[in-house]
Amino acid sequence: MVKMTLNEIGKDLTSEELLELDAAEKLNIQFDEDSPEMTLEMLKQFKSVNRQNRTKQTVSIRLSPKALAFAKAYGKGYTSFLSRLVDAALDDDNIVKKCV
Repeated sequence: MVKMTLNEIGKDLTSEELLELDAAEKLNIQFDEDSPEMTLEMLKQFKSVNRQNRTKQTVSIRLSPKALAFAKAYGKGYTSFLSRLVDAALDDDNIVKKCV
């Protein structure tokens, strides 16, 4: 998923498309039976379901400045990158033996 602001994508849009987006931004949200407005209770249930399905655990680790800079160079999602990197390293016996 890539999130972009209108300023970031505005360069690639025609003036007509920009006008359409401006008009859409001013429209009121229309809720219906297929897409009702979320109540506070509904939002709480949604959040708890997400937590139940979480497969990763949140932990704190200490990294060298070099390791952190390397991971952050990959941009947003660098913590997921680090997780995949650790998983790959743990699957390689030579790397595990070298680091023990």
